[in-house]
Amino acid sequence: MRIDIMTLFPDTVNAVLHESIIGRAVKKGILDINCVQIRDFTENKQNQVDDYPYGGGWGCVMMAQPLKSCLEHVMSTARENSTGENLRSRVIYMSPQGRPFTQTEARRLRDNYDHLVLVCGHYEGIDERFIEECVDEEISIGDFVLTGGEIAAMAVADSVCRLVPGVLADEECYTGESHWDGLLEYPQYTRPEVWEGREVPEVLLNGDHSKIEKWRRKQQLIRTRDKRPDMFARLDLSEKEDRELLKEISFEESRIKLTEPLSYRKASMDDLDPIMAIVADARAVLKKRKVDQWQGDYPEAKNFVSDIEKGECYLIFHGEEPAGFFTLSCAHEESYDAITDGKWTPDMECCVLHRAAVSAKYRGTGISSYLFRCVDEVSRSYGLRCIRTDTHRKNKSMQRLMRDRGYRYRGNIQISCEPGHDTARQAFEKILK
Repeated sequence: MRIDIMTLFPDTVNAVLHESIIGRAVKKGILDINCVQIRDFTENKQNQVDDYPYGGGWGCVMMAQPLKSCLEHVMSTARENSTGENLRSRVIYMSPQGRPFTQTEARRLRDNYDHLVLVCGHYEGIDERFIEECVDEEISIGDFVLTGGEIAAMAVADSVCRLVPGVLADEECYTGESHWDGLLEYPQYTRPEVWEGREVPEVLLNGDHSKIEKWRRKQQLIRTRDKRPDMFARLDLSEKEDRELLKEISFEESRIKLTEPLSYRKASMDDLDPIMAIVADARAVLKKRKVDQWQGDYPEAKNFVSDIEKGECYLIFHGEEPAGFFTLSCAHEESYDAITDGKWTPDMECCVLHRAAVSAKYRGTGISSYLFRCVDEVSRSYGLRCIRTDTHRKNKSMQRLMRDRGYRYRGNIQISCEPGHDTARQAFEKILK
């Protein structure tokens, strides 16, 4: 791709377009970018490129002759240096009256032409006769007026050049960016994982690329809808995947928003009432989903009294409001010894996650993921890297959550429970890094 920029300020433009990624591509010979001084093609001693407008008015207008002479030089040089027989050239005047420049326009220019000539006007513009005679199209980078066309020309050159094969390391470097497919780009993060209390989304840390792609697509939909509703209105969202994502977004946004910091601490006897209120919420959800996990009156207040006395029960808060709980014990769990259809990781001291739930008010807000991060932290504080737990085979939401948090299915166990209830449980285990 060859780009010639006709300008009164070639040094300024060169300084930008011969640096960074574009500059490296020029050095490699992938791109050929030339800035040509229009003033060098004047026909008077003063090197005059502008004059007063006919009909009166403010300012001056750039004359057609220097522009035409400059363009002829540019085209002649480009043809001489061309390796192909037919050089596909396009002369573009950077003008506030031009076609709005978009990513689609950048792709069109890259695909359809080998050679772009970008004409930078100045003062009050350029003689209309040059436009009529020599310009193929006019392009605008926005509904505003600049002092000259240089900034616009650099923007167009940069956006087109980065699409040329070999300029960027991989095609995905630009196909995943804002505007490529009518969507804005998803959020990006780098180290550290926690910065000023803000965490990198958990899904990006687990290495599950299918989940990462789904999350990114969802974020693109949300960002485009919120930041560019005009773009969102033009999207074709008829694909099943997008329809399902939009339903998920609607459901998640119907939940309460987390506006206060999350925290956790060991529960005390004063916390028994809020813990049992969360238990009642969770039991109602399990009953609705026909998941035979918490049976009869289990878990009862006496279970949590024992947990609290042993220092094994933890309460999670959204601000000052209790939002969830978990019990993590280092005591040996005998029912886990008779695991079938699999086995635990051998020779690992472990702790056991017994009872955990989030208040109905906070389901779908991300507190469940926070709860599991707290479990990891407490396990490490015990000096243990292995966490074991179990759940009912029909509790799909808990199984998905555990898998997202790095837990792996290890086999089946049987628990003791009231007659007439399902005793089978699926066993899961996580080894902390």
